[in-house]
Amino acid sequence: MTGPIDPDADLMLRVKQGDRDAFEAIVEKYKQPVMNLVYRSLSDATEAEDLAQHVFLQVYKSAHRYEVSAKFSTWLFTIARNLCLNEIRRRSRHPADSLDASFSEDEDQPARQYEDNKTFAPPDALLHEELEDKIDEALRELPESQRTAIQLCRNEELSYEDIAETLECSVSAVKSLIHRGRETLKQKLKPYLRTGAWKEK
Repeated sequence: MTGPIDPDADLMLRVKQGDRDAFEAIVEKYKQPVMNLVYRSLSDATEAEDLAQHVFLQVYKSAHRYEVSAKFSTWLFTIARNLCLNEIRRRSRHPADSLDASFSEDEDQPARQYEDNKTFAPPDALLHEELEDKIDEALRELPESQRTAIQLCRNEELSYEDIAETLECSVSAVKSLIHRGRETLKQKLKPYLRTGAWKEK
């Protein structure tokens, strides 16, 4: 990768050298974005927490192989997406299994809280939470590639190029995915935004 080094990639290079403080800094910065991405894929808060922890465990285990070839966030979200896809495929084969049986590795750090620190005035908080719930519901109905592309663009503010690398597709395909996904979301959310009523399928 040319140009100034990504500061998060610099952190990851320190993790590669065994710097646990650098790893904790990465977890602190990215735990909420990773949690958001995983939750919108699995739709289960408890299992999303478990898988998000597994993402960071995988990051730590992969540190010795890490090379600066892209933005750190692109590398991280690629790991998160791949683990989500693996879990979705596993669920389709073994729907009764739980993540507890799948991810049995020992974990040194038990911290499992992934909190969003944004605060709102009470009435606004209720409206915001309700709208976010409807957006999440509509997002979950999108194809996985559209949902992930929109979230990486909307929530994580990645460039089209970085999203393309994460999804392993072209930039034009990313633009198409985001456009189609947004059009679908607008149609699904239009009745709710206009009347406050959610139109069930």
